[in-house]
Amino acid sequence: MNLERVDLNLLIYLDVLLREKNVTRAAEQLGVTQPAMSNILRRLRNLFNDPLLIRSSEGMTPTERALELQPRIRDALSDLSMILEPRTEFRPYTSNRVFRIMTSDYAEATLVPRLVKALRSEAPNVVLDFLTPSDVSYRDMEQGKVDLAINRFNEIPQSFHQVLVWRDSFSCLLNQKHPAAANLNLKSYLDAQHIWVSKTGMGVGFGVNPEKQAGLGWIDQALERIGQKRKISVFTRHYQMPALLASNVDLVATLPSRIARLQANSQNLLIKDPPFYIPEFELKMAWCPLLHHHPAHRWLRQLILYVARQMIEEENREFLNNNSQFSHY
Repeated sequence: MNLERVDLNLLIYLDVLLREKNVTRAAEQLGVTQPAMSNILRRLRNLFNDPLLIRSSEGMTPTERALELQPRIRDALSDLSMILEPRTEFRPYTSNRVFRIMTSDYAEATLVPRLVKALRSEAPNVVLDFLTPSDVSYRDMEQGKVDLAINRFNEIPQSFHQVLVWRDSFSCLLNQKHPAAANLNLKSYLDAQHIWVSKTGMGVGFGVNPEKQAGLGWIDQALERIGQKRKISVFTRHYQMPALLASNVDLVATLPSRIARLQANSQNLLIKDPPFYIPEFELKMAWCPLLHHHPAHRWLRQLILYVARQMIEEENREFLNNNSQFSHY
């Protein structure tokens, strides 16, 4: 194929068509008429010698060739954007850029306070706009409307970049007067009433079904693997709630360990290890290819990872100090 005869704008149209899987929506996104977009799709089919999108009962379904092309087209457009964008050094201290970051409630309670503190000295005029998972879709991220997502991801678009921020385990938070406080074993755990807290998925959330244990997350899936089920009395989507609720003498909250340590400042609350195995989970940072090479974006990603490393190092030092103190007794 002679590249000089190819209209490279077609790659932009193809990227939007494969993302939207709808000619009308793609036309609206690109500011062209529907007949014009239909003509563009015809040209793309001729160019790649493939239907690319086929009508089905669910709308437009991408062909195998289209699915193969999609991540490569995204990478190519990202590289072109980097080539064409003027290379200007990002100066964080004088920048007034707005960064929009989707964070889970977990990330906002643990990582964000330290990130904000670092930004006040590194980039005092930068504005951070934190969005919840319910505010954001992957399409928003693909279009560059949202800079980053910091969350626990089960699924993520193949074209996205992602990096591990940290791993965390689970701990139980309960009142020191709780009947199980002295001996939290599997029986006393299952006899207790529990607080469920989670909201990590993208998009608008809906009420949970307590009967569908597999859909309740890591803790209940871990119990299901050993043939057990806990009694959940309270469902919440906010990690600041369990400390208030666990102050009741009959409730147990099983939370990520970093959250539990933050909330256990009250003299009434205790942290205990769960009496069964719950796998660790990963907090990750993800972003779309369009922003991968942007200097400001790259600086923010590096700062977030630096703050996370600092927090992990401080936790490790505190753990070693506590163990050293206990060794003297």
